[in-house]
Amino acid sequence: MKRKAGIRTYILATVIAILFLWPVFYIIFTAFKGTADFYSADPTFLPREWTLNNFAAAFARGDFLIYIKNTVIVATLSTALAVVINTMAGYALAKFRFKGDKIIMIIILSTIMLPLEVIMVPIFSVLKFFGMYNTLAALIIPAAATPTGIFLMRQYLVSIPDDLLESARIDGASEWKIFTKIVVPNVLPAISTLAIFSFMWRWNDYIWPLIAIKDSDKFTLQRGIATMFGQFGADKTSVIAATVISMVPMLLVFLLFQKQFVQSTAQTGMKG
Repeated sequence: MKRKAGIRTYILATVIAILFLWPVFYIIFTAFKGTADFYSADPTFLPREWTLNNFAAAFARGDFLIYIKNTVIVATLSTALAVVINTMAGYALAKFRFKGDKIIMIIILSTIMLPLEVIMVPIFSVLKFFGMYNTLAALIIPAAATPTGIFLMRQYLVSIPDDLLESARIDGASEWKIFTKIVVPNVLPAISTLAIFSFMWRWNDYIWPLIAIKDSDKFTLQRGIATMFGQFGADKTSVIAATVISMVPMLLVFLLFQKQFVQSTAQTGMKG
């Protein structure tokens, strides 16, 4: 009976996965279609004739390689900063007791409820005051610490036994050594989860680069793809090809950290 239930669950999960992935596969296959095939009155799921011209057109349009380079720099540096800062902040809020620690946590959690549109103007004013407007730093610095990241790391770090840290302190270990040698190795699944989400948010971000960047040589990938739409339309096949290209790094990041991501999700569920 249990085996039949397991088979039914597996079949149901497979069907749901196919339904969710169907549009993704359709976009990928469309990127390999020719213009006539794309605008055909009788569309097909697979290309009638496979072609790479759309990808060549995407790279030839604008400074596509520069857009990719800028996005890699922004996504990588902001993710690295987010991992370091959010992990440190989460550790401090989870394992240190000081006056006002709960109030600080409440304030951090309350900012999660604020939509980005509410804080865009203050962030923009601060960046312009420090001379970071129209620089890649304007895309990297604001994402260095996020309330979601701090909350994620804090909740995971709470599960580390205090006795383990106290034993290390009694043995003469410094706080930095405790953090790097004990805390970080024990929260790698949570760090991987944070890295995936942070990289994804920065890689796919469009609104903030639209506000903070004006020069085309500093455009990120999503901002650059938007410029492929002209006043009188766009070469939709090359736009789709550019979109498919932008999906590849996210897939690689997830494949690289998927083991830790699944482990983090499972452990969080067990601690539930």
